[in-house]
Amino acid sequence: MSTVTFDTLKFVKTLEASGMDEKQAEAIAAAYRDASNDQELVTKKDLQVELAPIKVMLGVVMGGIIALVMKAFF
Repeated sequence: MSTVTFDTLKFVKTLEASGMDEKQAEAIAAAYRDASNDQELVTKKDLQVELAPIKVMLGVVMGGIIALVMKAFF
């Protein structure tokens, strides 16, 4: 899986610039960092790997349907 970097200092400075207390801003940044570290992100490569068998099965099914249609008409 993939990880996303999170700039806690920039996040805290943004919250402070909006008028939030420094301790509160740091607590929110820490909570957000901890919560986001628990998530698993899916990359495009992960999806491609997982979709590969489905594409093969779809090809086989479509081939079977085409063969049945051709058999019915020819």
